[in-house]
Amino acid sequence: MINQSDIISLRLLEVSDVDDFMEWSSDDNVSKFSQECTFKSKEDAASHIVKFIVPQRWFRAICLNGKPIGYISVSPFWGSDKSKGEIKYVLSSKYWGRGIATKAVKMMAATIFIDWPQLARLEGKVDIENLGSQRVLEKAGFTKEVVFRKYYFFKGKLSDLVIFSLLPTDQLT
Repeated sequence: MINQSDIISLRLLEVSDVDDFMEWSSDDNVSKFSQECTFKSKEDAASHIVKFIVPQRWFRAICLNGKPIGYISVSPFWGSDKSKGEIKYVLSSKYWGRGIATKAVKMMAATIFIDWPQLARLEGKVDIENLGSQRVLEKAGFTKEVVFRKYYFFKGKLSDLVIFSLLPTDQLT
C-alpha cells in the first residue's frame, strides 16, 4: 500500500520526463497488457512526447513524491459519441499493487467531469486477463458492464475485452 508520507499527484508530462517515461514504456510487464507504443530509444520517446502527448489536454503523469511513474489520460470519443470519454492508465510495474493507480483514476475521474461538463460517460477498456487493472477500475467506482469475446486484435491474437463505465452521478456516491 501507499505510505502515509507518499504524495500521489497528477501533472502534465514534459519532454524533460523522458527518462522516467522510458522506465514504464519499456517495461515488459507493462507492455504485456498495454496497446501503447513501447520505446527502445530515448530519442524516439522524446519525439513521441512532443508530437502526441504534450498536445493532449487530458494527459497527465502519475507522480509519486514528484517522480513520474506512469500516466493517465482521457480521450474523447468521436462523432455522435462526443459525450463519452475513454480513460487509460499505465504504471511502472514496480509500483503495482500499492493503490497508486486506483488513487490516480479516482483523482482523474473527480476532475474530468468538472473540466469537461458535456462528458456523460467515462469508459475503461481492459483485456480480460488483466485482473489487476479490472480491480483498479472497480475500486475507483467504475461498473463492469460487458465482456466482448474475441473483440480486438492484440499481440497477434483475437482477445477478449471488458468494458467498465463511470457516470457523473457515480461521483456523488
